[in-house]
Amino acid sequence: QVQLVESGGGLVQAGDSLRLSCAASGRTFSSYAMGWFRQAPGKKREFVASISWGGGNKAYADSVKGGFTISRDNAKKTLYLQMNSLKPEDTAVYYCAATEGVPSTAAMTMTYQYDYWGQGTQVTVSS
Repeated sequence: QVQLVESGGGLVQAGDSLRLSCAASGRTFSSYAMGWFRQAPGKKREFVASISWGGGNKAYADSVKGGFTISRDNAKKTLYLQMNSLKPEDTAVYYCAATEGVPSTAAMTMTYQYDYWGQGTQVTVSS
């Protein structure tokens, strides 16, 4: 069991950077693989990035490669998403999610794979 709370969103200009945080509470945070998803108005929730429980395996959506970096600090029970060179198309509500076990890379891009979700944090990028 794990509880997730996102923070760090806000309104920024194109080209700016933000770092999102996902604070977790629970007894076995380090055993969870985790991911970031986002959902823009009128669109389906989409995969952004994922990271294994040990931090060694990472995956990114093609749309954010080169600009976003996922990381985790298990000692602090916190997941991060560093977002650089933000663009208006990055505007969305960003959600943190966690899953038990060790899913495949493909499975970690699917919303159904995740057992726990945060409430989301809004990121708005203006031109």
